[in-house]
This record gives sequence, C-alpha cells and structure tokens, in this order.
Amino acid sequence: MTVDYRYPFSTKGDRLAPELTDLQRRCPVARVGTNSGEEAWLVTSYELTKHVLRDRAFARSVLADADSPAQDAPILAPELLDAMNHLHQAGLRDEVLRALGRDQPDLPADWVAAITRQGLDAMVREGPAGDLQRHFAEWVAAQCLCRLLGLPFADHRWLAERADIDLTMVTYSPEELARNWAEIRTYMQEHMAARRPGEPRGLADRLADLNARQHGLMDQQLANIVAVLFVSGYEDFASFLGVAALNLLQRPEVIDAVRARPETMPQCVEELLRCSVVLGNAIPRYVTRDAELGSVTVAEGDLVLLSLDAVNVDPAAFADPEIFDPTRTPNPHLRFGYGRHHCPGAHVVRRQSDTAFRVLLDRLPRIRLTVPIAQVPWHPHRMAIMPAEIPVDW
Repeated sequence: MTVDYRYPFSTKGDRLAPELTDLQRRCPVARVGTNSGEEAWLVTSYELTKHVLRDRAFARSVLADADSPAQDAPILAPELLDAMNHLHQAGLRDEVLRALGRDQPDLPADWVAAITRQGLDAMVREGPAGDLQRHFAEWVAAQCLCRLLGLPFADHRWLAERADIDLTMVTYSPEELARNWAEIRTYMQEHMAARRPGEPRGLADRLADLNARQHGLMDQQLANIVAVLFVSGYEDFASFLGVAALNLLQRPEVIDAVRARPETMPQCVEELLRCSVVLGNAIPRYVTRDAELGSVTVAEGDLVLLSLDAVNVDPAAFADPEIFDPTRTPNPHLRFGYGRHHCPGAHVVRRQSDTAFRVLLDRLPRIRLTVPIAQVPWHPHRMAIMPAEIPVDW
C-alpha cells in the first residue's frame, strides 16, 4: 500500500496540524510512514480511538518485543513501555496509585501553591519581562516530580536535560539514547541504594523498601520504572502547563472570567486538556489479530497510532470543537486515555494544574504574551510538545 503521509506532521503546539484535520474528515484511519521508517495506521476518529482502547485486539505491552514495529527509537527494556503491569506483577502497583491518586499526600495543595509563587516571584525579580515556560511550566513540573519521587531538587536540571533527550525524536542515534537512558537509570538505582530503610524520602524509596521485601523486580528493572515515572511525568506535565498557559494567554476574557470565579478553574483545566496540542507523536497499539477498524482491515502485527490531539477536536464527539469553552459540559476528552487504558498520572495533572493556574492568575493578573503566537519558539521533534520559551510581561 502506498504511504501518502509521514507522521508526525508537526511538533509545534500553537495549532493542530492541518493534515490531522484533513485526515479526520476524509480518512480517519490512514496509512502513514513513521520516524522509524516503518508503516502504521493513524487514527483520528474519536469513536474509533475508544474502540482501539477498549478492544483487546489492540495491545501495548507487546510493542516492547524485539521484533515489534516501532514508532520511533527502539524500546530499551519491556518495563519502559509497560511499567504499570510490571508494578502490578511485583505487588507495587497499589503504592504508585496511592501516590498518584486523588489525595496525593506527597503534594499538598498549599505546598504546590507556594512553589508556584516562588517560581513566579523569581521571574518578576528578573523582570521587567520573563519566560513563563522556565519559571512556571518547567519549574512547577520539576518541583512536583522531585518531591513526589523523593529526589533532590538540586538535581532537577540534570534530570530534565536527560528527560528532554529521551523524549526527542530523530535527533539522537539509538546509541546516544541508550547511553542517556543508562545515566538516568544509574542515577535512580544509586538514589534508591542510598536510602535508609523505613525512612522513605518519597515514592522511589517506598517502592524500593517494598521490593526489598517482595523481590518482585530486579534492581535495574525498578530503577528503569522510577526513571520512567520521572521522565514521562516531568515532560508531560511541563508540556501541558506550557501549552495550556499559551492557550489562556490568547484568551484574556477567559482569564478574567476564571479570576472572577476561581472555583471554575477545574472545568477550565478540562477544556485546556481537551484542546491543547501536546503530543508530538501518538499513542501506539499493536494489532494482535486481524480486525476491522472503521472501513479498513488491520492485520496481526500492524502498528496503530492514536492522535489524541485530533481525537479531542472531532466534531462527531464535540459541538463546536474549535471553540474554547471553559464551561463545556460534558467534556469527555480522551487526553488520559479511556477505560482500562487510563493514564495513572491524570489526577496529578488535573489537581496540580488547578492549583498552579489559580496562583498564576492571582499573582500576575495582567500577564500577557509579548510576541504574536506565531513567533513563540518550540523545541523541535519533542514527543511531548514543549515551548522553548513563553515570553511574557505583566
């Protein structure tokens, strides 16, 4: 079959790539080429994405097998792609879900509010203009992930640099990516080895203490999983906070409305989750048996890619999807997946974004972009789309 498109189409978050809009209208299951040089089926339909996420004919864990198709660079270890199943089999999953659940005992709201103010205060001191990506999005994400896992915040720049490399597509060779990951894994392994049993500094130490009793994972496997928790958590959260902030800054009337009624911020966050363009790649699934997907037949062994950015603006699922409506109800976006395939970090992003944006709008009520949105720079080839800078004044 001829491949007419090379995916991804864009790694900028200022708008949805027009190719995705076109495919959603004409061909919601389309054959595309990927960064790895292989072919895949790209899905842009809301209903078909829900179908893939609930049907066991489409699996994720086998994508870590050596002979499985790849979207980008090869997967270095099975637990990197299937961390929650490995934690479940080792008896550690419940500890992670407690840390990431609705209550989030490691991340009290007053602490998150305080560190958000610290970042903004530092930006104001450096004024009269500043970078909201560095002082808000990346600052809040790094603070939260370091505290959650019990990592020293003094190391956050070193960790963030390696997280950036790991989630950058096409730029680095497989050998460079493997060396970079080995450094992150070694850091996590040494961090947990230096713990005092029974005196956990955070989730990483609690997992290490439990694993020492249950022996469900090898030390290297656990270090890989803790590294995944940091890399994916930091990159996805910093990406969302940055792109969402840009979406708000383009809508001063929304800022004014939410400042007047801060209790509406959770609903505003849901709309930001729906409409923010944050996926540089797509959510992959492996076809485990021949199946029908819309108007096409997908074969066992095929790779399926789900574009959640496109899915969340599908007019078949959302009225006036191009309109940012902070009062949208219901808002059944698929930003965190669907059914049994639901992102375990969803509660962290929702709760901490609510707190961080309330503080931002309270601390800097007249904040505004200092350049047109088209001039905001973006990091190229990121799996989690990230502004390189958000220039603002206040």
